Amino acid sequence: MTHLPGDPLLVETESGTLRGTLRRGVRSWRGIPYAAPPVGPLRFRAPAPVAPWDGVREALDFGPAAVQLENKAVSLPEGVTQSEDCLSLNVLAPPNESDGPFPVMVWIHGGAYVAGSSAQPLFDGTELVANGDVVVVSLNYRLGALGFLDFSSLGDDFETNVALRDQLAALAWVQHNIAAFGGDPHNVTLFGESAGAGCITTLLTSPAAGGLFHRAIAESSPATSVYDRERAARVSRRFLGLLGLDPDAPTTPGELRTIDAARLARATFDLVAAVAAEQPGTLAVAPVVDGDLVPEHPVDAYRAGRQLPVPLVIGTNHDEASLFRLMKSPLMPITAGSVHVMFEELAAEHPEFAAAENRIEAAYPRFPHHRTPAELSRDAGFRMPGIWLASAHSRVAPTWMYRFDHSTPALSLLGIGATHGAEIAYVFGTLGIGRRDPSFRLGGLAEARHLSEAVQRRWLSFASEGEPAGLSTLEAGDPAPAWPRYDEERRATLLFDHGERVADDPDAAIREAWGDATISFD
Repeated sequence: MTHLPGDPLLVETESGTLRGTLRRGVRSWRGIPYAAPPVGPLRFRAPAPVAPWDGVREALDFGPAAVQLENKAVSLPEGVTQSEDCLSLNVLAPPNESDGPFPVMVWIHGGAYVAGSSAQPLFDGTELVANGDVVVVSLNYRLGALGFLDFSSLGDDFETNVALRDQLAALAWVQHNIAAFGGDPHNVTLFGESAGAGCITTLLTSPAAGGLFHRAIAESSPATSVYDRERAARVSRRFLGLLGLDPDAPTTPGELRTIDAARLARATFDLVAAVAAEQPGTLAVAPVVDGDLVPEHPVDAYRAGRQLPVPLVIGTNHDEASLFRLMKSPLMPITAGSVHVMFEELAAEHPEFAAAENRIEAAYPRFPHHRTPAELSRDAGFRMPGIWLASAHSRVAPTWMYRFDHSTPALSLLGIGATHGAEIAYVFGTLGIGRRDPSFRLGGLAEARHLSEAVQRRWLSFASEGEPAGLSTLEAGDPAPAWPRYDEERRATLLFDHGERVADDPDAAIREAWGDATISFD
């Protein structure tokens, strides 16, 4: 596909011609369909190809977000609607396309597999494009029951992991079309946070993803929270019960295809809360080991070295669980009692883990007081899975590990710190957006902007050159530290805080207490 001569905002894709616009000095196309609307007979099925269009399609507005139950943590921007017809993506590119081809960065948003949209202002890739001469692609994919629950037991018309299949369809679209926007289809970096990162660490174990991307960045991935087929079936049957449907009734498949999508989203919210309350530390909605797209549990694939051998940057935030504690979210256990239940559930699935609770809790000296239950939950859900994956991946491909520790004075005073998702604004350079953001009420914006430049340079260097090099000098004139590759002996980790520094095996006592035997939370 090609850019049409004479107009850098007019491009021809496989499906038809698109017209974009110039926003803040970069070329922008929004709401580009990458698959057919997944409605009617296509609900719960893999994405189908886009129907070509005639003439010029205006690509000026974001497409609808996937159907979801909105919440305070993930609110949709004004003017963005919800629809099952949500399979669209957005492209930002440098203004002078003749300087390409440019590296491509494809963003997968998070939201606990049930919420979010590529239109959220936090994910505006303008600064990445302007500072790094890259093409940034962001995409919507199906969420909740429509994207991640496994109804395949109801018949062959219900396919598995359709949200992951959406993401693969978007990556295939990039391969076929991104050259028209100045992007290099042979240099694609997939990056995402939380559930988006969980999709990435799962796709790294899917043969179907081979060749669709060449590097990956996983920010706070719940990497071990992937269902096996049996548990996924139990959860889906429970979901049908919440809808008042009999899983064994012959009319259920037809009814499930016609129930209003908003009703499905409400039932998904109830399902997530119920499962998290009964089994702390587990997710009701997540990718499924289906033996097809995800042929084996990602934990097993990484352990055996069967993942895609692409360079990987992976890391977590220092205070991942503080946001969940503040919002009283059921998604993470934040009390001593719920942590104990989590250990009981783990021991039931992993008998060798039965004696580990006392050992692990002893590694947190103040447990169960202060915030230590949330700290333990943070390590169970994010930090240790990240370490386990980095260790395994370092055996097959270049791997770098980071920890984001930076907090503004206001967030530190509030006890929030470097919480889940805190690094996103530093990656995109979208600091201080939103009138209700309390982050900089006590100052710290200048330091945060400086750190944002450092984080962006690491991500952009990785996407462009395959090495996450730093800025040549920091504000004080000191050279940026070299970021060594992660290995199981040194365990070098780059810490983003007041500047950057490398620490070998940070919190080693906690890591040793958990051990090196990867634990899946399925």
